Amino acid sequence: MDFQKKLENIVRKNNSLICVGLDPDTATLRKGESFFFEFNKWLIDQTNDLVCAYKPNIAFYEAYGLDGLGQLKKTVLYLKNNYPDIPIILDAKRADIPNTAKMYAKAIFEYWGSDATTVYPHLGLDSIEPFLSYKDQQTFLLVKTSNPSSITFQNLKTEKGPYYLAVAKKIKKWNKKNVGIFVGATYPREIKELRELFPDKIFLSAGFGAQGADIKASIQAGIDKDKKGIIFNASRSIIFAKSPRKAAEDLRDEINKHR
Repeated sequence: MDFQKKLENIVRKNNSLICVGLDPDTATLRKGESFFFEFNKWLIDQTNDLVCAYKPNIAFYEAYGLDGLGQLKKTVLYLKNNYPDIPIILDAKRADIPNTAKMYAKAIFEYWGSDATTVYPHLGLDSIEPFLSYKDQQTFLLVKTSNPSSITFQNLKTEKGPYYLAVAKKIKKWNKKNVGIFVGATYPREIKELRELFPDKIFLSAGFGAQGADIKASIQAGIDKDKKGIIFNASRSIIFAKSPRKAAEDLRDEINKHR
């Protein structure tokens, strides 16, 4: 089953647009990386009926070498074996020339078995095509990121508007079916602008919780005509909450209130 169908099914089943970022941190957990899988398993078992996806950020595992990556592999296998209907988005933010991109795509979609990933589009179409060759997988292109200093480059003026919009217009011309759009929830005006440009694309958005995005504004800007079409990721505000289940449930319900 391809990513888009898988997502459609789980959104309907769980009545949810939230994605939980599985980003364990030894400083916060006060335990070593050997605990990551058990922590992730605990989170997944509490929240699997409240989410539409899980998004491990590979950096939180790469930082601990083979031990950390082993914990990620165990997490992915646990999801596939126990909750195969929930999509996995491996947040890797790759970007390189085609020959290298081909190896990145192979690792993400074959070794890791991810349903989707994140990629920078700024090297051009030939750097993205190796990811898009996996027709059942989704590649989210980072158009407007959630961090405050993203405006330094992404909002530079060009003949076709701000740089992020010029990039988005080029992506639209590529007309690739399994491309999604990454846009930070901290920028609702830009979300609205991009939704008008891409009425039917799946968006991935981060910035709720610890980054302080306006939930109502982001939702109303980002949902499509069917009141879905966007995945809202939350990591720290859920996984380090006193009750991750309650935090996930509260966020899901808050989002649904504004759909």
